[in-house]
Amino acid sequence: MLKSRVLMAVVFALVVSWSPAAWSSEATPKEVVTKVSEAAQLLAEKGEGAFAEISDKNGRFVWKDSYCFVLDLAGTVVAHPIKPNLVGKNLMNVKDIKGKLVVAEYVSIAKSPEGSGWSEYWWPKPGEKAPSMKVSYIMKVPGRDLLVAGGLYDLSKAEVEKMTAP
Repeated sequence: MLKSRVLMAVVFALVVSWSPAAWSSEATPKEVVTKVSEAAQLLAEKGEGAFAEISDKNGRFVWKDSYCFVLDLAGTVVAHPIKPNLVGKNLMNVKDIKGKLVVAEYVSIAKSPEGSGWSEYWWPKPGEKAPSMKVSYIMKVPGRDLLVAGGLYDLSKAEVEKMTAP
């Protein structure tokens, strides 16, 4: 009896680990919310001392096809693992191809009473020039004038909110 339960548990673990969701190279909205929340907590605890960890392209805040990055509430990038050349640059006036002020919306979301939410815009995927639909989750860092963002490509805000609804 015990042997059959152990065998069933092993088989179940193998099936789950071989499922497409387990080895997908695309981040999920839930993962983005979790990683952004973890980065915000780390920043709340360590402040600027967390910038290096979040900027580490081989670290825990870069996973699958997504990553977290940090801006101050004036729109200046302070930590970015994929494009470190953006650190120190103010992006408050950057627009997507449809004229949306992307970072201004990030800041607006961070300053909202909720302090978090999704933003939809058009942005090139890493290594590409043509923009794709992107949605990012934004969260204000508690007790700091910082926000953390992480995003997904090829999904709309409505699709992501539907996927993450309780």
